Parts: sequence; C-alpha cells; structure tokens
Amino acid sequence: MALQDLRLCILFFFLSGTIIAQNHHDRFSKIDVQHYQFGLELSDQSDEVKGNASIKILFKEGIRSFDLDLVSSSGGTGMQVNEVKEDGKTLSFEQKGETLSIELENRAKKGDEKLFEISYQGVPKDGLVIGKNKHGDRTFFGDNWPNRAHHWLPSVDHPSDKASVEFIVTAPNHYQVVANGRLIEETDLDDEMKLTHWKTDIVLPTKVMVIGLAPFAVQYLGEVQGVPMSSWVFKKDRKAGFYDYAQATHIMHWFIDHVGPYPYAKLANVQSKTRYGGMENAGNIFYFENSVTGNRTIEGLLAHEIAHQWFGNSASEADWHHVWLSEGFATYFTNLYMEWQYGRDRLEEMLQDQRVTIIRFAASSKAPIVDKSITNYNRLLNANSYQKGGWVLHMLRNEIGNDAFWQGIHAYYEKYKYGNALTEDLQKVMEEVSDKDLGWFFQQWIYWPGMPELDVDWKYQKKDDRIAIEVKQKQSGKPYRMALELSFFDKNRNELVRKTFEVTEKKQEFKIEGVSEKPEGMIVDPDVNLLFKMKD
Repeated sequence: MALQDLRLCILFFFLSGTIIAQNHHDRFSKIDVQHYQFGLELSDQSDEVKGNASIKILFKEGIRSFDLDLVSSSGGTGMQVNEVKEDGKTLSFEQKGETLSIELENRAKKGDEKLFEISYQGVPKDGLVIGKNKHGDRTFFGDNWPNRAHHWLPSVDHPSDKASVEFIVTAPNHYQVVANGRLIEETDLDDEMKLTHWKTDIVLPTKVMVIGLAPFAVQYLGEVQGVPMSSWVFKKDRKAGFYDYAQATHIMHWFIDHVGPYPYAKLANVQSKTRYGGMENAGNIFYFENSVTGNRTIEGLLAHEIAHQWFGNSASEADWHHVWLSEGFATYFTNLYMEWQYGRDRLEEMLQDQRVTIIRFAASSKAPIVDKSITNYNRLLNANSYQKGGWVLHMLRNEIGNDAFWQGIHAYYEKYKYGNALTEDLQKVMEEVSDKDLGWFFQQWIYWPGMPELDVDWKYQKKDDRIAIEVKQKQSGKPYRMALELSFFDKNRNELVRKTFEVTEKKQEFKIEGVSEKPEGMIVDPDVNLLFKMKD
C-alpha cells in the first residue's frame, strides 16, 4: 500500500475512529478457512448489497460453535444475516457487534471440513466503497485494508487465515467487473443485468480480496513472462490512463527476474476510489483516481504496489504489528528497482529523503517498528513501517553482503510464499544464509525506537600525520552497534581518505594514520548506508 501523503494519512487516523484489535489467535487454533465463494448482487437503485457466501472451513479441534467476522446492521448500515445453512440444514446463529456466531447441529471433529452457506444483505458502512468517481460515474470498489473486509464479507478478517476465493457478481451490464484470479464467466442475463465470475485457487488474506466495478476502458497489454497484464481505467481517462499504467510491464520484468515467479494468475492495474495512494489487492491493484495524469508520474507507486504481490500478499505478515514485512519490503524494493532503472545516485537520493522522513517521525513518536501497543491498525501506516522498514533492509544488505542478502530474500520468499511470517522468521532465514548472529541487529533496529544520534568530532594532528576522531552517541538508552564510514576531503572536495569504524559504545575514539595533508572537511556516511541523526 502506498500513501498519497503521510499528513493526510495521519488525519485519516483521527477521522476514521479506532479499529479495535481483536485476539484472533484462539480462533486460529480452532478453525481454518479453506475457500470463500461470494455471490453478490449490486444495483444502481440503492447501495444495498445482497450476498450469498459459501465458506469451506477446516476444523482444527472438536468444537460445537465458531465465530466469523461480520459487521451487524445498525443505524442504516451493516449486514443483516438472514440464514445460515450446512448441508441444506438451517443452523442457529447470533449477530452481535462485529461477530457472527454460528452453532453447529453436530459437534465438529478435528479434521472435519464443512461447507456453510450464509445469506445476508445490507449497506456497507466501509470496506466496499460505493459512490461516484471524479467524472460523476457510479462505481463500486473493495477497499479492505486493514480489516475492513468484514464490513461486507463474512470472513476471518485477519492476514494469517488465508483462503482461496471466488466472486460471482450480478450487476447492471454497463459495468465492467474486475476481481482476484481468472475470469471464469461473463454472461448477459437479460437486457439489463450481467453475471461476472472471477476465481483464484491461490490462497489470499482478506485484506486483498476485492472486486471493482465501473464503466472501465480496458487495455490488454499481453504477457510478461507468462503473466497476462492489463490496465483498467475510467473511460474518460482512457488515453492518459493506458499510457501511465503501461509502465507496469517493464517493472514486472524486473521483479520476476530479481525476486521470483509471479504468484498470481494475472496483474490488472486499476484506476479506483481507494482511500490510499495505491492498494495492492492480489492480482488487481487499485490506484487512487488522480493517479492518472498522462505524464507517467507514478512509476514509483506502480513499483511499490507490484512489489506487494510478492511481499505482503503472497508472503504476508502473520500479525498486523509486523506489517513492516509488507510495507518496508515494498518501500525498499521500489528503491532497488529505481536503482536498477536510473543508477546508484537515484537510490541514494531516495534513501536520504526517507531518512529525513524517519527523523521527523521519530521526533514525535518514541515507538519501535514492531509496536504492539497500537490497537488502531491504521496507525501502523507510518514512517516506521514504510521508510524505516526499508532502511532496515538496506542496512541488512550492507551487514551481510549483497550476495547473502539476495540469497536470503529468495529463501525467505520461497519459504513463506502463500503463507505468513513474523520478524523472527526473517531473522532466522538471514542468519542461516549469512552464517551470522543477527539478534543484535534486529533487536536494535526493529525493537528499539528512533535511531542513533551522533556527534562526530575530528582533529588533524600534523606532527603525526594523523586524524584523531571522537564519536559520541547522544540518544537516550543503550548504544547502537554500527559500521560508521567517514570520508575526509581537501579544499577541492577531492577525497583524501575514507575509513569504516565499528562503533559499539556511547563514546569512542579512533585514529587514521598516514594522512600527510590536513583535510578541509568530513562527510559522515558518504555512501548513505546508515540510519542516523546528527546531533543538533
């Protein structure tokens, strides 16, 4: 997911209300959703959704009842369940708040797979965005992140319970419909209504299970290494949108070549009404409607969302507080793509800008990347998860070396594709490929707030042809362990000497011998490899 503006996102946190964290782990020990089929009827006469959900569930232990997530009807919005069935038999159920509790007719045994059919209807308060686009056309767009799918879909609305999904959408025939997976059927039912059926056999988290309906113009771009690609834009933006979104094919080649085979059946890039800059829905990415300009200004946004197809969608965080495994990866892999496309200078420019963003955020938030105190998941969309998470990967690459880093990335993705991981899982993989203990690295960069604050003084000692250096870490708390590179230059800005020091204490002294000319100045971290702040 990409944010249009961090300040707008912070404003959204306050306007959207608190999304209360739920303890799903007890439920995960009991049930595992295998497959969803959502039959949805949409119309132009009202915003009401009529749904029929078929949900296949594997029972991990013997139980008599279980819960799904679904927002109840209240105040004109929410979903009213009409009936729940298993094998044609009506079951007792109860709706309360955001929970649908279902009572089984017979106790489920461990290992049982059961199919449940749920009939429901209502007006979504959130999750499915229904309204007019900037051209005045009515549209429908799923916008589920973080856990807003259960505003319109009965589900286990948590990234660690992945399932395959299919959408069977009946809607007025002036809409084109896009959704996850492959197009199975598109049939005009009569002069007014059309049925569209999309299906994926690849398991997904609910955060990226969506549909999109609009009067689209659709361009099929052919295949990139066997993956069908297309652009879906509003009809009035047809020419500009096709031009802007076509850049995705070039980006897709880089990710397949560098990360591995694309995990889904297709990639559709879709102009939409998402509240975010981009939303990485699996196989059909939704971009904000003003992403289309005709000037190709969104190359970085395209790269960020495409990166998520591997990191965040396929290899997903097992819990929300580790969302940096999604957003930090997408941020850094966008950097890496831009480095490949435009050179090392572009990478360093992006890293420097991101470092400034992290410093500003840290000035007002004394929180680590993995911050389990957060209960409003949208507050995780911050500079810690994005820019600092990306910087952690950059420093990890320098700590273990480029070859080991890429070996670790491939091993991590291969192990956790179509699954879930926590930060400690990434750490373990990187330790295995590098044969290094990285506990200290992950502890200080992921679980400590902020970053080192450095005060670096130097003095040239002409008599000894020596530079004497004093490094102080001024941040509160423990000292960081870091490789600090210093470069000294002459009056013409030519480099005289460069050296890297292993800093481990709050105050350390170092020397560089054999410097016959007095330096004019010093550059701290000349190659932009360290996250730090200089003392004010």
